[in-house]
Amino acid sequence: MRTNGKFLAAALGCALATQAASFEAENAQVLRASDETSTTTMDATVIELGDLELRSAFSRATLPNQPVAGAFLTISNTGTEDDVLIAVTTSVAGRSEIHEMAMSGDTMKMRELPNGLPIPAGETVELVPGGYHLMFFDLAGPFVEGERFEADLEFERAGTVTVSFIIEGKSAKRMERKGHGS
Repeated sequence: MRTNGKFLAAALGCALATQAASFEAENAQVLRASDETSTTTMDATVIELGDLELRSAFSRATLPNQPVAGAFLTISNTGTEDDVLIAVTTSVAGRSEIHEMAMSGDTMKMRELPNGLPIPAGETVELVPGGYHLMFFDLAGPFVEGERFEADLEFERAGTVTVSFIIEGKSAKRMERKGHGS
C-alpha cells in the first residue's frame, strides 16, 4: 500500500513525542545498571549503563501463535564518545535483531541493521514503531498485556544490560496509522 510517507511520518512523530514527554515527566526514576533492581520495568525507570541512559521500554501484546513482535525504548548517550547497540538477546524469542523502517521512494521498508544501531555522543536515539526497533522472531509464546519480559542489550563500549519491557495492549497506537487506510 502506498501512502504519503512524509505526512504520515510527521504526524506519527508528533503524536509519539507528545505522549513520550508526558509519560517521562510523570515517571522519572533513575537506577544504575549495577543495581540489583535494574531490571525493574522501564515504564517508570531510567537505567544508566556507563554514559548511556535507557528508558521507556515497551512492546505490544501479540495474538496466539503470532511468530514475531517488536520492542521499543529510548537510548540517550550523555558521553563524549559514540556507542553502538550491537546485539539483543532474549529467552522469549528464537532470534532477535535490531531493525529500522525507512522510506524508499513512496514505500516503507523494514531491514535489519547487521552492524548495529549507532548511538552518537550527546544524542538520543528513539526506537519507536515505524522507525528503529528491536525485532523478535519465533516467539516462545504470546506477549500478554500487563506482563513483562527481559532482554539483554549489548553495546560496543558500554557493555551489556538487562532491560525489562512492559507489554502494552494490542491497541496501543503510539506510532501506527489510524484512519488512513489501515
